[in-house]
Amino acid sequence: MPHRTVADVMTRDVATASPEATLKAVAWTLDYNRVSAVPVVDTRRHPIGIISEADLLRRQAGLPDTAGHDPMHGPSPVGRHSMDARTAGELMSTPVLTARPEWGIVETARFLHERGIKRLPVIDETGTLVGIVSRSDLLRPMLRRDDAICDEIVAEVLGRTLRMTPGGVSASVREGVVTVSGRVEERSTITVIERLCNSVDGVVSVDQSLEFAVDDLALDPDPPNSTTGRG
Repeated sequence: MPHRTVADVMTRDVATASPEATLKAVAWTLDYNRVSAVPVVDTRRHPIGIISEADLLRRQAGLPDTAGHDPMHGPSPVGRHSMDARTAGELMSTPVLTARPEWGIVETARFLHERGIKRLPVIDETGTLVGIVSRSDLLRPMLRRDDAICDEIVAEVLGRTLRMTPGGVSASVREGVVTVSGRVEERSTITVIERLCNSVDGVVSVDQSLEFAVDDLALDPDPPNSTTGRG
């Protein structure tokens, strides 16, 4: 079953800044493109850093305020590096973390979460910038319509992958929650169905009330039975 990758959800038309760009030019770029950060790229469009609104605000905070307080000795002092920065290259955050177009949605979301970052420039095999992916981009699969999710489960999971007889197992989807019912031959098939349904883009969870004819997971086969669970 095809699953969405970074290439499917990333923004391809990426606003960037050069290392030589002035901080005012960066601020204009952020405002014009309605983004909170842009990659800083070299002449080959290789990302070398990220500059964000937060970076600019830290730089602004490094200037004396109207009350004459010294930001270098306040409760949250701003580093001399930020205060002296005049260009994107001097203020940008480094090293820059990147993603690849073929990365899966779940893999990328985990990468962002573990590192506490909001976005990743996307590079190809040559290191060239081809897009940018944010946390909001990764949420797009959850916006899939319930009927689209259900169609994929019926056609791809139950039909093409498991080759089940139409009508033997039915599925419905509401608010991303899949409900599967019916009867399968072997009990072990139930776990497979749950796992495959959970792997479909947009699925929040799986509820099942499937009956089975043979308990192939037990040492001594039981008579026909049923199991109910939530995946």
